[in-house]
Amino acid sequence: MKAQALIKYTVRGVPQEVDADLRSKAKKQKKSLNQVIVDELSKANGQRKKADFSDLVGTWEPDPEFAAAIASMRKIDWAKWK
Repeated sequence: MKAQALIKYTVRGVPQEVDADLRSKAKKQKKSLNQVIVDELSKANGQRKKADFSDLVGTWEPDPEFAAAIASMRKIDWAKWK
């Protein structure tokens, strides 16, 4: 199987506010401007990449109130299942 050829674009006339938004996204996401533009073009074309939650890994903090609320919702009401 051949490797997919990458296509290069030159884009002119990008409005300043669009440029500022793209550069801001690149900085926040710690990605290159090019990668953010490719991501945005892919989204606009309906070709979404798989979600990347790596920035959330290891950030869970247990919440006893939430755990109690969920535990009460997980109880099965056997009378309703007859």
